[in-house]
Amino acid sequence: MRRRQLKRLWSRLKRLSGMRLNREALLMKLGAARANAPTAWRLIDIKLPPKGVAFSFELNHQKLREVRRREGRYLLRTNLCGRDPAELWQFYIQLVEIEAAFKNLKDDLGLRPIYHQLEQRIEAHIFVAFMAYCLHVTLRVRLKSLAGGITARAVLDKLAAIQMLDVHFPTIDGRTLILSRYTELNSDQKLLVSQLKLSLPPQPPPRITTSGQLASTRM
Repeated sequence: MRRRQLKRLWSRLKRLSGMRLNREALLMKLGAARANAPTAWRLIDIKLPPKGVAFSFELNHQKLREVRRREGRYLLRTNLCGRDPAELWQFYIQLVEIEAAFKNLKDDLGLRPIYHQLEQRIEAHIFVAFMAYCLHVTLRVRLKSLAGGITARAVLDKLAAIQMLDVHFPTIDGRTLILSRYTELNSDQKLLVSQLKLSLPPQPPPRITTSGQLASTRM
């Protein structure tokens, strides 16, 4: 990404150097180029005289070498001395997973805030959130082997559009036929369900009201 940004910025500076602009317009265009490529801008030395519109630019090879030396490295600082670095890294990964778990519980799964006052309702709220998190983790593990390029959040967002609807048909004898149906999947949802090797349950059988009560029927 840095290489592409640097290439685009270099091309932009070459075009600006060939334009006939006044100083104010040149400064504005240089500022826009800097805003569009802030990372690459730090790697280029631009010399602009106090007066006039002529400017020069060159690549700072020393800064580029320093940036390349820092790429792909991660520094961990710890007070656990005498431990194997691989073990310390595993501890850090576990810490990241724990923090992500709390974030999912509080945000996505709605564990917080809790407005219940009765103890049993608070426990039920936490239990439902915990079960939802177990399903979330199960989905994430399943995605690793079947669809590694998509996250659990993205899957839930796509499948959240599936709804269950009750369609009511009044009959001539005063009763009501009720058909519970889930909405038809779009192309993205069908592809996702197929990739995860899942299948939707069959549509529930119709129901019909009779004498003010609801009775099931088979058709």
